[in-house]
Amino acid sequence: MASPHTLREAHPTERAAGIDHYVSDADGIGGRLRESPEDFRVRELEAFEPEPLGADTGSYPELVVRVTLRDWDTNDFARRISDALGISRERVSWAGTKDKRAVTTQLFTLREVDPDDLPEIRGAEIDPLGRAGRGLSFGDLAGNAFEIRVADAGSEAPERVADVVADLRAFGGDGGETEATGPGGNGAVVGVPNYFGQQRFGSRRPVTHRVGLAVVRGDVREAVRLYAGNPAATEPDDTRAARDRVDAAFGVGDGGAGDGLGAGDDPATADGTGDGDWEACLDAIPGKLRFERSMVHRLAERDVPPDAPPDHDDWRHALEAVPSNLQRLFVNAAQSFLFNRVLSERLRRGLPFDRPVAGDVVCFADGDAPDELYAPDTDRLQRVDEDRVSVVTRHCERGRAFVTAPLVGTETDLGDGEPGEIEREVLDGAGIEPGDFALPGEFDSSGTRRAILLRSDLDVTFEGGDPRFAFALPSGSYATVLLREFTKSGPLDL
Repeated sequence: MASPHTLREAHPTERAAGIDHYVSDADGIGGRLRESPEDFRVRELEAFEPEPLGADTGSYPELVVRVTLRDWDTNDFARRISDALGISRERVSWAGTKDKRAVTTQLFTLREVDPDDLPEIRGAEIDPLGRAGRGLSFGDLAGNAFEIRVADAGSEAPERVADVVADLRAFGGDGGETEATGPGGNGAVVGVPNYFGQQRFGSRRPVTHRVGLAVVRGDVREAVRLYAGNPAATEPDDTRAARDRVDAAFGVGDGGAGDGLGAGDDPATADGTGDGDWEACLDAIPGKLRFERSMVHRLAERDVPPDAPPDHDDWRHALEAVPSNLQRLFVNAAQSFLFNRVLSERLRRGLPFDRPVAGDVVCFADGDAPDELYAPDTDRLQRVDEDRVSVVTRHCERGRAFVTAPLVGTETDLGDGEPGEIEREVLDGAGIEPGDFALPGEFDSSGTRRAILLRSDLDVTFEGGDPRFAFALPSGSYATVLLREFTKSGPLDL
């Protein structure tokens, strides 16, 4: 067994999401992201080939457009363009949702729209590309290319960036031997743990995974309480007061739920001795907490006693007041948290991320991915026994294979050896086993696996002393997971 070793501790909010450490022990550059939208540029790497614009609209009813947005949330833009075209929002599709405070370039499909009807929208450049027989979906996104400037990084930024790059080259399996490739002389193949970033769980109130963990454990009452109650220190006074009132209805004392930053096992849970006055809770919950209001409204409608069994149908009825995509997100976030915990424990033990040990499960590279990406194909898996470690290591060194960890679900096969031991310890610590994901409705999940190493060609240039990072990542990976190693800042600063 590898010996645990000392690592630089992550920010408390990150630890609540299962991210315990940094790879690099070098000091961070600090600074600020998104001083202007132009400081955060994202360009989709597309895996979607449209037909020509003149293609038959009967066979190809979808108009494919490339849109560059400045300071637009993707969902808000979809509503805006559907209103401008006078069509249903359901006729607008895209492959990946992007951040608002950015300049983003991505594809949209517009069903039964003519190029001549495209509107002019402030902050948006809309260029028709062709036609398609179906709308875009998440699987059509291969990845994203980023250009990100960090403002006010300080005079020591060049040296600190170089130190972090050296650490990440070694971690990613490059060992610092690759020639520098970028115009700034800092091009390198770097690697970091392929964590799910803080956005997956909530930066100000990381709670989605805790709700999901409660659902998977069968404690749906606690899932409702965690979402509607459970105040966080970072929230405004009115929402904290409202959540305190909900906790009191469940039987948790004023402020007893802590700061909303727990790592899975809550500092306080409902004991069922609350007053169950859901109408008083509705009076306290502001309108901006619309999903919380919807949950509590269903409790009030059925006059659910706070000591009803944790898996009672009335609690599930309340939880299902939120949209189906949020219901899925609860369980997905629980899986993501457990995955992060597995990676943190592997890192703590000193096991490699760039190559397998006996007992690992690897996947092979996606041969259809754009050249810019180190992209895994988790549909092609292979278990690594002692006799094949050296062979698979060579595949990993050449970018042809990736070590994986589970996103646990009903069909998950855990690893063997020390990797499997880590996976089982994390699940045992959470009080969960794969079969627990056999759940009704949107909460069910069969699980999959995910590469544990996020590798990228990184180029760093400096503009007036501020670093600009250029790199590409496969879909489902987070730019902030790479940038956090350089800034050493909390999630709210990324």
